[in-house]
Amino acid sequence: MTADDADSDRLAPGARPLVDALSAAFPDLGGTVTDAAEARRILAAAPASGSGKATPAVGVVEDRVIPGPVGDPGLPVRIYWPDVTSHSRPHSRPHPRPHPRPTVVFFHGGGYTLCGLDTHDSTARTLCAEARAVVVSVAYRLAPEHRFPAATEDAYAALCWAAGETRAGALGGEPGAVVTAGDSSGGGLATVAALMARDREGPAVALQLLIYPVLDAGQGSGSYTSNASGYFLTAAHMRWFWEQYLGPDGDGAHPYASPLRADLAGLPPAHLVTAGCDPLCDEGAAYAVELRRAGVPVTRRHYPEMFHGFLGFPWLLEDARAAVADVAEAIAATVSGRKISGDVGGVTG
Repeated sequence: MTADDADSDRLAPGARPLVDALSAAFPDLGGTVTDAAEARRILAAAPASGSGKATPAVGVVEDRVIPGPVGDPGLPVRIYWPDVTSHSRPHSRPHPRPHPRPTVVFFHGGGYTLCGLDTHDSTARTLCAEARAVVVSVAYRLAPEHRFPAATEDAYAALCWAAGETRAGALGGEPGAVVTAGDSSGGGLATVAALMARDREGPAVALQLLIYPVLDAGQGSGSYTSNASGYFLTAAHMRWFWEQYLGPDGDGAHPYASPLRADLAGLPPAHLVTAGCDPLCDEGAAYAVELRRAGVPVTRRHYPEMFHGFLGFPWLLEDARAAVADVAEAIAATVSGRKISGDVGGVTG
């Protein structure tokens, strides 16, 4: 950054070095890097960004392969149970539970193209530990090898499986407290899974948890201009992601690709997290407005001085710790029966 750029920097104190380090390690998508396989190799070789953090403690973690969409391969998932060692044998699945727990079906971010179970292991552990929830993290198929709507069908298949297992008592969660959750493109899949559940008459979803979600292929909001570069995720990255996901003939206006354009009536309550220094900020804000217009209860927690991906750094950022606490409370409320409600706003302003 130049001195003039620093004077106008809108990030919270302490966030700029983190953003610069993340940006330096991230592939130049759509610029010098145009191949998804190369981008994945660069990310795999990048230094870990978790220096100084403590891995959230959970109970049992289990990798499985569950049924995918009809005619497609099985889906790898990683299931996390909260730490209830006082109620179960060491290294055994912690079941039965002393208290009802939510079941969170979690979809990782990465522009529908990058990342997976390992890159988002810490986030899944955090949700499990802080919300005392069973978390099913889903390795959906990635673009461009598998373009839209493959990821959406995988997301819905995972939701159906998790809801069915929860009803059967196999996961130890409360049957009426199934949550779809995700960050970035995973946030888009979380709301699309809820849309598909509404359209296909089940399963029931108690909450959609959307962390700076991808919601509109149009990429025309004001934050795409004001936050086009300099804050880790860039507008150029998003153009490349959408090109990989949709391909030359994909329908970006389809409601399962761009849920901001969908009929939102009848969706479950939502909790949204948005960041002021994020190209996706405005579409998240617009989605909250449209949900309210459709009669859907929604909370939005907005962090004006944060960037895309900030929630993954609670050991470094006060706003991330606040966001994690809010997210955990929203998930936990699906069991307690407290309604998700409140004005658009944020714990930080």
